[in-house]
Amino acid sequence: MTTQQHVPPGLIGARVRRKEDPRLLTGRSQYVDDVVLPGMVEAAVLRSPHPHARIRGIDVSAALEHPGVLAVITGAEVHEACAAPQPVVWRMIPDQRMTDQYALAVDKVRYVGQGVAAVAAVDRYVAEDALGLIEVDYEVLPAVTTLDEAMADGAPRLYEDWPDNVSCRQTIPKGDVAAAFAEADVVVSDTFDYGRQMGTPLETRGVVATWDPFTDKLEVWLSTQSPNLARDLLGDVLGLPVDHIRVRTPDVGGGFGNKFDFYGEEVVAALLSKRTGRPVKIIEDRLESFVANAHSREQRIEVELAASADGTITGLRGTVYAVLGGQLATVGIGPCWLTMALLAGPYDIANVEGTVVGVVTNRSPYGSYRGWGQPKANFVHERMVEKLARRLGLPPNEVRRRNLIAPDAFPYVSPVFFYDNGNYEACLAAAERAVADRDWAKRRTSAAEQGRSLGVGYSFHIEITALGPTRIMNQAGLQHGSFDEEVVRIDSTGGVTVRSGISAMGQGVQTALAQVAAQTLGVPLDTVTVLTGDTENCPFTGYGTGASRGAALGGGALLRASTRLREKVLRIAAELLEASPDDLVVSDGRISVAGAASGPSVTMRDVGDATYRRLAGRLPEGETPTLEERDVLDPDNVAFSYGTTAVLAEVDRETGGVRLLDYLIAHDCGTVINPTIVDGQLHGGAAQAIGGALYEEIVYGPDGQPLTTTFMDYLLPTATEIPPFETLHLTTAADHIPGGFKGMGEGGAIGGAAAITAAIEHALDDLDIDIRQIPVTPPRLLALIDAAPERHRTEPEERA
Repeated sequence: MTTQQHVPPGLIGARVRRKEDPRLLTGRSQYVDDVVLPGMVEAAVLRSPHPHARIRGIDVSAALEHPGVLAVITGAEVHEACAAPQPVVWRMIPDQRMTDQYALAVDKVRYVGQGVAAVAAVDRYVAEDALGLIEVDYEVLPAVTTLDEAMADGAPRLYEDWPDNVSCRQTIPKGDVAAAFAEADVVVSDTFDYGRQMGTPLETRGVVATWDPFTDKLEVWLSTQSPNLARDLLGDVLGLPVDHIRVRTPDVGGGFGNKFDFYGEEVVAALLSKRTGRPVKIIEDRLESFVANAHSREQRIEVELAASADGTITGLRGTVYAVLGGQLATVGIGPCWLTMALLAGPYDIANVEGTVVGVVTNRSPYGSYRGWGQPKANFVHERMVEKLARRLGLPPNEVRRRNLIAPDAFPYVSPVFFYDNGNYEACLAAAERAVADRDWAKRRTSAAEQGRSLGVGYSFHIEITALGPTRIMNQAGLQHGSFDEEVVRIDSTGGVTVRSGISAMGQGVQTALAQVAAQTLGVPLDTVTVLTGDTENCPFTGYGTGASRGAALGGGALLRASTRLREKVLRIAAELLEASPDDLVVSDGRISVAGAASGPSVTMRDVGDATYRRLAGRLPEGETPTLEERDVLDPDNVAFSYGTTAVLAEVDRETGGVRLLDYLIAHDCGTVINPTIVDGQLHGGAAQAIGGALYEEIVYGPDGQPLTTTFMDYLLPTATEIPPFETLHLTTAADHIPGGFKGMGEGGAIGGAAAITAAIEHALDDLDIDIRQIPVTPPRLLALIDAAPERHRTEPEERA
């Protein structure tokens, strides 16, 4: 078992300013579209206008003759050039039917926006013009664009060799669910629909690829969260050994999971570069992003809950219907499988049965977005707690308290995971105290006297973080490593360089890692440089930045490596000072004897000089030159962070509009490296949760055409819709991660929708309203208000 290393007070836990911000804020950053190489050309992709059609033929002759066009490639040519189809790295269900599609459609298109052909030309304008000259002979086929259509008897099949449109089905049980329901005093059931959404980073996806015809080596600049994974997958698809591939990640303008997935454009750019002998750039425009980017979130979940009369939950069973797209994305059924695996959430439920059913539809592929399957699981178990509380006439938080996993029950065995530790009830209590201190109940009463409707809503979430134990992840279906490797080096002048495989995308990981290295080594923060995003010069981190693992695994590995490096520094300094290493301390880059600050001392520069340059008589016998350590962290288990979200919302009964007045998160992510960064991550996730709860939805028409293809249609919350945020920090250190670090990058996105819907219902508690669909748009809420009878109240009115 990995032993935890003590973290003394200092830079770890300090609110230091982010090291990367001055460069980002002053326009000195470099994104993929800023990469310009000699002889570079640009490419554009021809995308299907049909949701479902057979490709009977493609004529590219006119496009090839267009001035400025260098190459055109079709799906058939991609198929011939590739060693394998587009990869699916998460394969949780062994007998899942795989879609095995290539970077461009070969025989059929299965969603609007699927790539059919691509053109490389002297610039994007010429490439776009040439796309209009390509003639595709389509045989339009009936489309299935909803879950009900796809599962109907006799539905058109997306894949003719399948018996239906179901890609996979799996059930995971725990305990005796049938007995729990047979013996229950109360059974509540419901069906929830979570809308289709997507991450919308400010920077769209982009790639620059250059395939050297003389060395047969491929160099790629890619806006990705996982450069090592991208390199390995490029090797698999193109049939190249990875030592022939270099992936470089410049600054990433937001990832949110979209840029974890591996897309066809990366393959197309590489093949066009090989064909033209020149570097090729492809930059996705915003319109393309709505159909070519990974979609997410959409699920239908049927769930039943069994309980005793005192509110103790004794059983839960549910079926998650995953509304997949026309082909499997990189993560396959992964996000929807995780929803099923975490249906019980933070509650101690002895009997649980979860089923996931993956259904393909003529929509864009279903991939990663912040939180993966966790926001949907949280929405379901928190909605069911509210529903049970209403049935029993109990306050919802009392039902939560009676069912939260107790501190002495850890490590806790859920249907799939081992929860490591936590004090869930203390976190809930902290949020309740904060709400009381802020007088939300009084604000609600005062608003009611003015004819306004305010409500308070809570939710409790858990978050799987520190995704790492590779053997366990491989057994669960991951086709890749998930450990982390960090390298730390002190140079001859005492400067510190950290090389990390974690990808920086605006989340502040460079600052966090610098804090860990600086505190552990005892050097000033500004002497530490963190380098990321280059598979040739940075260590291998198989999974990259995702699953809230950067600070936990990267920080933990770096802490161990820096600790060993510090020990070597002390041994060399002891030789210089003629002292024992055990008697020395390091502070601000200076090493001296403990308790003798005014006595002899040496600097980190002196140690560097004695290790790299003037070694004779200064480097101890048996010590090797250079100052470098590396560490690989493959933890024994994941680590679970957790939190309580509380929301104060106002509902306009005339318009159905919802305004959030206040927002609070009590949160525990183990040892906090930088509270400012943690706050920012939680607030950013909460902003996306607000968007998902109230505004954002990808909508398709009955003909399979996407209706939301701009930000005029796909509504994002702006600064005017975002309420004040406050975060309370609790600490339960991970006992199996060095430093006690846990992740938290997705936590803010998980609990928001459930808390917001609970607040809306509380604001309208005189009406019998039951919210089952996300997002809660004004028309949907108005329809609920208009149809709702008055409620015969059995639950306490106040929650705050």
